[in-house]
Amino acid sequence: MSDSPDLKSISARRRPVVAVCGSSAEDAQLNGLAEDVGRLLAAGGATLVCGGGGGVMAAACRGALAAGGVTIGILPGGDPAEANPHVQIAVATGMGHARNAIIVQTADAVIAVGGAYGTLSEIALASACGRPVVGMRTWELGGRPETIHATATPAEAVALALRLAGGGR
Repeated sequence: MSDSPDLKSISARRRPVVAVCGSSAEDAQLNGLAEDVGRLLAAGGATLVCGGGGGVMAAACRGALAAGGVTIGILPGGDPAEANPHVQIAVATGMGHARNAIIVQTADAVIAVGGAYGTLSEIALASACGRPVVGMRTWELGGRPETIHATATPAEAVALALRLAGGGR
């Protein structure tokens, strides 16, 4: 008889992981939404993963960290010190935008808050990988409403993302 834990039971009870994607540019309104998203994700028991930079990413991490959550930054560069100060676990990839694939593959669901082309690539990759995408003030992909579940508030976005994440894989 082994004293090691049953890996299936650990996997079945792991915390959901939700990616928060958005621009690194500073935008007070979007950053406020992202900070609320991070706080609500932590309160909901989710781990937050993001690109580890500024703007929406830093705001979401700040909210999650303040609420006792876990934050992971998947960085484009090779130096973990480049992560925003609210990232607890910094993964330095040296992969540039290619790291977006790691972010969405790590997540059970994605929340996009605003965003530029990097966010658009994360939305596309998440959709291609079968990860649900919830959006607030983000890209509209004409004629493809199933790609992004649009929401108006951080509470709606987090509740939907957690439901779609199914409690983790």
